Amino acid sequence: MPDAVKVKVCGLTTAQAVSDAVKSGADYVGFVFFPPSPRNLTLDQASVLAADVPAGITKVALTVDADNAALDALTAQVAIDMLQLHGHESPARVAEIRARYGLPVMKAVGLADRADLDILDTYLSAADQILVDAKPPKDAVLPGGNGLSFDWRLLQGRRWPCPWMLAGGLTPLNVTEAIRLTGAGQVDVSSGVERARGEKDPALMSAFIQAAKTV
Repeated sequence: MPDAVKVKVCGLTTAQAVSDAVKSGADYVGFVFFPPSPRNLTLDQASVLAADVPAGITKVALTVDADNAALDALTAQVAIDMLQLHGHESPARVAEIRARYGLPVMKAVGLADRADLDILDTYLSAADQILVDAKPPKDAVLPGGNGLSFDWRLLQGRRWPCPWMLAGGLTPLNVTEAIRLTGAGQVDVSSGVERARGEKDPALMSAFIQAAKTV
């Protein structure tokens, strides 16, 4: 019997949303630290939310091209388990952050075509995990959480030496197909389980997690 797919619910902003995600079976909960995002949290807000996450659930902090000062403050105030780098961080910067903070690092890489897979490969030795996301449009304000997907067939037959997570436009209705096409063992969702931008819907979270874990 294969292991159940692991699910990350990202962009949680309230204690109720965190509780709903955990009760629904989320393996990871994600907190966003990027002011342009409707899911952005202050350090004070995130500290309170993270304190209520049960043991065994991985708390992930999403940052975008954050400098050391910002990451120092974040890691000092919020009890997180993993850093997610969702900007233009180079492999060298990923390795530097990983060494500096002693935390697992997940690097997000946007895919639009096969050429982007070569870029992804450059991060394999620097990151603990890879988040394979849809490449945002050139004029996009947000690097992720845009509800966009990519051609999942690009990942058919692909295997990497480190764990990876599929993201980008996933919903309760398409996550099963996405897992079957890509072989993903982990999936990430944000806008696909929202009733309004930044507002998670408990029924959608439950439906998504159930669909992902019963593939």
